[in-house]
Amino acid sequence: MSVVGTGGRPRGVRSRAGEQAGGPAGPLTMAIESVTHRYGERVVLQSVDLELSERRIGVVGANGSGKSTLARLLNGLVVPTEGRVLVDGLDTRTHGPAVRRRVGFVFTDPDAQIVMPTVAEDVAFSLRRTGLSRAETAERVAAALDRFGLAGHADHPAHLLSGGQKQLLALTSVLVTEPDVLVCDEPTTLLDARNTRQVAALLDDLPQQVVLVTHDLDLVAGFDRVVVVDEGRVVADAAPGVALAAYRELVG
Repeated sequence: MSVVGTGGRPRGVRSRAGEQAGGPAGPLTMAIESVTHRYGERVVLQSVDLELSERRIGVVGANGSGKSTLARLLNGLVVPTEGRVLVDGLDTRTHGPAVRRRVGFVFTDPDAQIVMPTVAEDVAFSLRRTGLSRAETAERVAAALDRFGLAGHADHPAHLLSGGQKQLLALTSVLVTEPDVLVCDEPTTLLDARNTRQVAALLDDLPQQVVLVTHDLDLVAGFDRVVVVDEGRVVADAAPGVALAAYRELVG
């Protein structure tokens, strides 16, 4: 089964969706070109070609389908075995640090991302290479904590937060750097229904371009585009109604 749409724009042409939302000039174009990736002898992605330029892009697939590896390609956490990935024209293989300044990444488990003892210190850690003064860093940290509802926890031990608060901290620590794109790899998998709704609302309100990998199909039902990955290949790529119907048929 293959349902592949024509959602990508010509390379170098940006939409104005981000500007209309109050964010950057427009979503970036992220191009995955003839990509195959292996972990040892195991092929996890095979002959993938995608051009991603919408403001809200969902990626769905069964466990082990390759969707998380695909997400990691977008900011250079994974460099493809074959082919290349371009983010606004920057090759992730040769311009990794520049790409990661543009593309933030949030993991499934926030404990994998929290590295400092307190909430405020963890957010400040993300700004360590920005050249900001101590006062400027403190000001930006305070603003970010206030924006995402963590101001009252600034001096709390980060690893003693609730699961939902930890995921908010992980998101805050990425967003404080003001990336153009936020890639989230199943950020609600470990959360209860209330915290899932909170994170979903936060993502919906962001000016950034968002790529969301998820098993929760409701989270991407209102997105601009959904990509379905199965056994390392893109088998559907279309508007949510079409792509999610194809995924439901795939999984039976």
